[in-house]
Amino acid sequence: MPTLLKDFATVVVAIVDPDTSALAAAQLMRKHHVGALIVVDAIDSSVPVGILTDRDLVLALMAEGLDPEVFTAGDIMSSDLVVVGDEMDAMDAVQLMRTHRLRRLVIVDAAGRLAGIVTMEDILELLTRELADLAAGVLGARDREFEQRS
Repeated sequence: MPTLLKDFATVVVAIVDPDTSALAAAQLMRKHHVGALIVVDAIDSSVPVGILTDRDLVLALMAEGLDPEVFTAGDIMSSDLVVVGDEMDAMDAVQLMRTHRLRRLVIVDAAGRLAGIVTMEDILELLTRELADLAAGVLGARDREFEQRS
């Protein structure tokens, strides 16, 4: 049975509008212990228009010696979002992440409104649990065989 994104994705997402200063965005990331913020439309905060990552802040501003109070989330965000629905199978999400070389996918509902985010870490946690369950099954089968043959 497939595991759908809605079964494990994060539905509470930290957001900013495009006019938020890069400094304020960085402070928000620290406050919420996240590595990315979804940038939403300034008028309709349910519509994702980009994503701003900690890496964007480092490469676009810090490494260039630019003032994070002058630049905004809209200036440095990635606007080529790859969005998915929450009914997507986790393994399809892995393939999409690999194809687009992404660590995060933005989840939207049928109307295109922000519904969550799934990260590579979420996927790795899911796979770790699945592998642990598989290992437990293998060990259980071995133990059952030992009991039957004793």
